[in-house]
Amino acid sequence: MSNIAIYPGSFDPFTNGHLDIVKKGAKLFDEVHILIGINANKKRTYDSMVMKTAIEETLIKNNISNCKVDIYDGLVAEYTKKNNIGYMIRGLRNNMDYNYEENIAEVNKLINQKLEYVYFRAENVAVSSSMVKELSYYGRDVSKFVPKPVLEVMKNS
Repeated sequence: MSNIAIYPGSFDPFTNGHLDIVKKGAKLFDEVHILIGINANKKRTYDSMVMKTAIEETLIKNNISNCKVDIYDGLVAEYTKKNNIGYMIRGLRNNMDYNYEENIAEVNKLINQKLEYVYFRAENVAVSSSMVKELSYYGRDVSKFVPKPVLEVMKNS
């Protein structure tokens, strides 16, 4: 397997917590695919193409050149097989995240047995997309929780 990793999520919105995990992954891997997954059972708050552009702008502003952003409507493990990706990056805030991720890992291993997981400890365990959306909904300042390009998307939505 190659030294390529994937960091999948809904990224609705992409937060500074996500960016922290991307930075950590970009130091370890030759290439990181940030994959915006489309979940038919969830309604997005922010358009995936607009969020993709905001994430790309964030990468440029942070001088991260070994990451690419993609949108995928399908099983993440199938994407890893098609793109010769050997590692899945996940951020953990607590033991509940770990238990959840381990269950997902078992399913993904059924599809791609060669896929290895790399967990990074989240620096700010309180930050989540859901928390950011709720604060924003109630008119609170979320500028310290999201990168500037993402904040612009949120303001214009």
